Amino acid sequence: MEYLIRNAKTILTMDDDGRELSAADIRITGGQISEIGEGLQTTGEVVNAASAVVTPGLVNTHHHLYQTLTRAVPGGQDALLFGWLQTLYPIWSRFGPDEMRVSTLAGLAELALSGCTMSSDHLYLYPNGARLDDTIDGAREIGLRFHPTRGAMSIGESKGGLPPDSLVEAEAAILKDCIRVIDAFHDPADGAMVRVGVAPCSPFSVSRDLMRDAAILARDKAVMLHTHLAENDEDIAYSKAQFGCRPGQYAEELGWVGDDVWHAHCVKLDSTEIDLFAHTRTGVAHCPCSNCRLGSGIAPVRQMRDAGVKVGLGVDGSASNDLGNLMDEARQMMLLQRVAQGADKMSAREALRIATRGGADVLGRADCGQIAVGKRADIAIWDVSKLESAGSWDPAALVLAGPRRVRDLFVEGRQVVRDGQITTIDLPRVIEVQNRLAAGLQG
Repeated sequence: MEYLIRNAKTILTMDDDGRELSAADIRITGGQISEIGEGLQTTGEVVNAASAVVTPGLVNTHHHLYQTLTRAVPGGQDALLFGWLQTLYPIWSRFGPDEMRVSTLAGLAELALSGCTMSSDHLYLYPNGARLDDTIDGAREIGLRFHPTRGAMSIGESKGGLPPDSLVEAEAAILKDCIRVIDAFHDPADGAMVRVGVAPCSPFSVSRDLMRDAAILARDKAVMLHTHLAENDEDIAYSKAQFGCRPGQYAEELGWVGDDVWHAHCVKLDSTEIDLFAHTRTGVAHCPCSNCRLGSGIAPVRQMRDAGVKVGLGVDGSASNDLGNLMDEARQMMLLQRVAQGADKMSAREALRIATRGGADVLGRADCGQIAVGKRADIAIWDVSKLESAGSWDPAALVLAGPRRVRDLFVEGRQVVRDGQITTIDLPRVIEVQNRLAAGLQG
């Protein structure tokens, strides 16, 4: 189907030249952007954007979608990372396939309404028959571009790890299932709707051997690698005590740097590690709201960006963020960099670029993240005629004046949000089931 986005008030292209267009049109043909200009004609559907700012779809580079079933859990609300995990592991152990699929639907719907067209997911526990397939089924139903990662934990409490033994897996079985899901679902082509990654959970829940073997497997299969790294002071202390080095050195020794690797958080990277990530083209998923919620600190995003590190945004799991709004993450990132280093250290436009083009670069998606002819038609339309933007002198500064919720959203040329409503699923029904499942976990 063809669409014409007509007479946009402003188009923030995020292309190589950073062009901003006024009163311009965008033609969508199939899954691609086929033409940009003024006065374009179409026989397809016209979407009036005269009161709207148009951007590339936002990109979420780190999430644990299953956690949308465990928001605001008592006992974990005021804990640091390790204590928070120990509170939630027993609850997560009661999940099964239904919980995984429904939480994916709810989490991706929330992201879509915040303007997100592409999301990664880090699923590292598989209780009671749950599989990565359950989340992929949910993503296909809602229609977002999806980068699921086959996570894993292999070192339980009895061997000095953090998770309970009931949630860890044998390493041979982990690697075998990684091969299965890559062969079944990974699509390396431009325009791919699903790309699978390999993602041992963290240095404190898997062995050195699994980290190394996972990197070898991922490169043999030509897929990307993902894990948590240097999230807080506890994380740094664990690395020094267990491995005798900082997290960056540990990652480098095991093959976990490169253009095909992205690490979540990286709040505590030092200057040497930032330089390492810059010259190896290793990416970072920055999760500012979760980092604040868990008291982890302020990531050195300004230093990373200035050094040339690829940085994208992530909402992280809803058990450590509570919300899944990428525009909120962009604003929080900007504010944290300003409060730490000065009001001129990050502009609203840079924050939005990190949320769009930056995330696409981190996930290896040169076909996405910008509005340009030949790129995929992942487009967000923001109505700036409403209260949030009333009186704004610069409607394109969305991170400053809003809105926080998208009016229309296209993914691969398919309209997933229309007039602020999800079109692909029965959202009230999903919410009903989600709440029922959450209530069951509390019993």
